[in-house]
Amino acid sequence: MASAPDHVVVAVRGDLTTQRVDAVVNAANEHLAHGGGVAAALSRAAGPGLQEESDNWVEAHGPVGPGIAAVTGGGQLAARWVVHVVGPRYRPGQDNPGLLTQAVEAALDAAVGVGARSVALPAISAGIFGYPRHEACAVIARTASDWVGRNPEMLDEVRLVGWDDSTTADFAAGLEGRQ
Repeated sequence: MASAPDHVVVAVRGDLTTQRVDAVVNAANEHLAHGGGVAAALSRAAGPGLQEESDNWVEAHGPVGPGIAAVTGGGQLAARWVVHVVGPRYRPGQDNPGLLTQAVEAALDAAVGVGARSVALPAISAGIFGYPRHEACAVIARTASDWVGRNPEMLDEVRLVGWDDSTTADFAAGLEGRQ
């Protein structure tokens, strides 16, 4: 397993909506209806164009499935793009880590595909989708580090953004290989 240089994938505490990066990742639902959680916060901060672009994407492509990312403009965000992925709804007996890994990899692939050099990710699936936060953060941190390790020249920075100290600590622990 390749690993990312320490400075490329970092855990930070902050507000995802104010990150000065090229792309922010939205923990979306399949229909890109930005009604709650991270999606609602991004939609409010970006302005009405984000929901309109999202609706147009779904109309053209259908619902966002596992391993797929939709990209829209960032509207009034500092970020130029919003990369929308759907993480798993946590369920016993399903491959939750595999599905979350697919979502993170799809997000990073899509960000690079539009020319992003810096990306900020939230704790995908750890909100209303019920994924235990510390486990989700560990999977996201490991996946981002492995992705950057396999693609060392593609991104300058991946920020794992925790809204609070606990989430930030969980991301940091995931980067250190602790769970």
